[in-house]
Amino acid sequence: MRLLILGGTRFLGRAVAAGAVARGWRVTALHRGTAAPPAQVESLLGDRTDAAGPVVAEAARRRWDLVLDTWDGPPEVVDRAATALAASAGRYVYVSSRSVYRDLSAPGLVEESALVAAPPAGTAPERATFGQLKAGAERRVRAAFGERALIVRPGLVLGPREHPERLVWWLRRLARGGDVPVPGPPGLPVQYVDVRDLARWLLDAAAAGRGGTFNAVSPPGHTTMGALLASCRDATGSGARLRWVPPGAVLAAGVLPWSELPIWIPEGSPVRGLHETAADRAYAAGLRCRPIAETVADTWAWLRPSAHDGPAGLGPDREAELLRHAC
Repeated sequence: MRLLILGGTRFLGRAVAAGAVARGWRVTALHRGTAAPPAQVESLLGDRTDAAGPVVAEAARRRWDLVLDTWDGPPEVVDRAATALAASAGRYVYVSSRSVYRDLSAPGLVEESALVAAPPAGTAPERATFGQLKAGAERRVRAAFGERALIVRPGLVLGPREHPERLVWWLRRLARGGDVPVPGPPGLPVQYVDVRDLARWLLDAAAAGRGGTFNAVSPPGHTTMGALLASCRDATGSGARLRWVPPGAVLAAGVLPWSELPIWIPEGSPVRGLHETAADRAYAAGLRCRPIAETVADTWAWLRPSAHDGPAGLGPDREAELLRHAC
């Protein structure tokens, strides 16, 4: 298999590149050179956003069995790549997001649920939502590749080399130990996918010639906030004490779910559906998600040498405010 990854130097793209190399595939990463791809991956250096640049044209002159794209900016950038590669690539995998759904408050979202409107052509990225950008890119890929397009909507991706940092945020805080205010309830379901499980499934699905759209995430109820945070405490060995704070008290203190307290989305949130999405189609197509304790332990093993280099929590004053309401 000849795989072209648009990116391929960090997190999901890197995991896919490493997984493909392990299968004996010929892998090329088209990237800007800000980081190196895994060993045995060919580098094709260039900036895909440069409409007049030669890099996409050069890629289009070669033959590919598969293209992987994780772009999250203006859909026009995806359009240029997909259009240029349509004649030379067998299949185009676009990693989208469940943020494309119009009503993220609804549980049980399926692949056919209504989507947000794509931004008008030429819209500046800062004037469009993340979901709109991804929805627009999905449409461009389908227009260029039709049934040869595989659209994947993972949502929360966790694991070693995580970017952006969500699980890492919690690991850093719990590594400090002490009383840690954590948002309740402990049994609140959480959906995610380990980056390695997602990468493996992407490669399997593409090799099998799958097309269409998939919510590639763990089944609803695969884990909970309590299990996730207990795994973080146990992995770090810090002896941190989880002090559960009622959701109302967290919100009343002005703490923002997801952005200030990563991963946590309380009941009643307008985006609660991100943790309650149907995943039947991907599971029927072979996706399997490892236990949260394994994802946490492996992420900590990767993070540990630099665990204290970044932010570790909300800060003592805000934590103290929340601890007044903790159980």
